[in-house]
Amino acid sequence: MVEFKGYALTDPSAWSTFNLVNYQPKTFQEDDVELAITHCGVCGSDVHTLSQGWGTTGTLPLVVGHEIVGIATRVGANVKEFKVGQRVGVGAQIGSCMKCKRCKHGNENYCLDGMIDTYNSYYPDGVFAQGGYSTAIRAHQQFVFAIPDAIESKDAASMFCAGLTVYSPLRRNGAGPGKKVGVMGIGGLGHYAVLFAAAMGAEVYVFTHSESKLDDAKKMGATRADFYKPFIGELDILISTIDVFRPDRPLKTYMSMLDVHGKFINVGLPDSDNPLPQMHAFDLQPSGAFIGGSHIGSKDDCNAMLKLAAEKNVKPWIQELPMSRAKEAVENVKAGKVRYRYVLTQDIAPVA
Repeated sequence: MVEFKGYALTDPSAWSTFNLVNYQPKTFQEDDVELAITHCGVCGSDVHTLSQGWGTTGTLPLVVGHEIVGIATRVGANVKEFKVGQRVGVGAQIGSCMKCKRCKHGNENYCLDGMIDTYNSYYPDGVFAQGGYSTAIRAHQQFVFAIPDAIESKDAASMFCAGLTVYSPLRRNGAGPGKKVGVMGIGGLGHYAVLFAAAMGAEVYVFTHSESKLDDAKKMGATRADFYKPFIGELDILISTIDVFRPDRPLKTYMSMLDVHGKFINVGLPDSDNPLPQMHAFDLQPSGAFIGGSHIGSKDDCNAMLKLAAEKNVKPWIQELPMSRAKEAVENVKAGKVRYRYVLTQDIAPVA
């Protein structure tokens, strides 16, 4: 029996402590690609899951991580896009039904009938899905992505969740030349929103209560980094990456920044006990603005993102650590001490 190894949560009361475990991967199918993992980004989702912020983890041990880069070591007979030895990535989704209307129209990231998260979910064969703080992973070819030569593996890793999560709504809502894009919050997601919106040619306006990040935002490509007041009714798109909502920041404050028919798109996902701030129906009327959300991105979105990153030399601001120091990484993410994304490098079974 094939076994992979990974750094796993084994005791939720010690949420940031990892133990090296062996586990059984999913049954290899002819549409699958198996990759030896070289890098894995540390996502806020990992922290919410490990700390039980999104609910109690039912199955242990649990290996998190869904910003994965590696080398393809095995490809199924039905796989035509990838070959052994190729550098590839896997993000936060590893499966869908492939049959529903959404899947057939390039919206597999919104599949209702067969969504499989990269970790903390189950494959059709009953195997529990384990993530990228590990030696290897198997994924359906639909959820595997070729990495352009111009992008280093350490830079590509965090693009597969953080980057895609903000790139998809920017792309789908028309960010580009002549558009003004606002970004709420400058963390792992927010810094990517600035980088990609600027690369797409938009004017980028950053809103953060961390004054120490304002200069960083300008270096990333922000047109202006400030607070919201000077921007009443000016923005075409406002991407909220906020991870903690506060009652003293009502949604009407954000909506007031939007131009006529502007769009407020939320991508940040706080703990389950932290709902969106209240708002009144009247708050939607002054600009006829829209409120929406976004969930990671499709394969088409991801490939377009990687193409843009390669062409425009988009480089995330990352800090590298060996995978064995995952405890340090997740604790610093929870404490807000990372600028702006951790990437773990393989040290269980180094890839030649």
